[in-house]
Amino acid sequence: MPTEQQATTRPNAFTLVEILIVVVILGIIALILIVHFGRSTDLTKQTAFITDVRTYVQAAQFYTGQTGMYLEDSSSGQVPAGFDPYINPDKFVTGTPLGGVWDFELNSFGVTSAFGVHFQGTAPPEDEFMRQIDEKFDDGNLNTGAFRKIANDRFYYVLAD
Repeated sequence: MPTEQQATTRPNAFTLVEILIVVVILGIIALILIVHFGRSTDLTKQTAFITDVRTYVQAAQFYTGQTGMYLEDSSSGQVPAGFDPYINPDKFVTGTPLGGVWDFELNSFGVTSAFGVHFQGTAPPEDEFMRQIDEKFDDGNLNTGAFRKIANDRFYYVLAD
C-alpha cells in the first residue's frame, strides 16, 4: 500500500499540455522576430539605396561642375562615358540594393538630367516603399520634387528639369 508521500508526488516529466504551451509561446516569439527582422531588412535596403543615390548624385554634380556638361544618357546598368574616374564602376554595374540597375537619363522622360534605378523586366517595389524613400530625399510625393517616379519601372533623382 503506497504511503501518503508517494501518492502526492508527481513524476519528473512534462505533460503533453505543458509541452504544447511552450511550443505555442516559442512560435509566437518566432513570429514577432520574423516580422521585426523583415522590417529591418527593408529599412536596411532603403538606407543603402539612399546612400548610393546620394553618392552617385554628388559625383554627377561634380562631373557637371568640372566639365560643364551633364552625363550622357547611358544604357541601363552601364557606366556613362567619362564617369569612371568619379565612382567605383564595379559597384555601379552590380545593381542597386533594391534590385534593378543604375541608370542615367539625358533629355528623356521629361527631364534634362536624372539618375536612378531602372527595374527593367523585374517588378519594382510598391510605390509606398519608394514613397518612404522619397520622404528622406524631399517631399514624400513621387510625382514632384527631386526624387520621382518617371515611368512605371523607373525611380530617379532629377538633377535638372
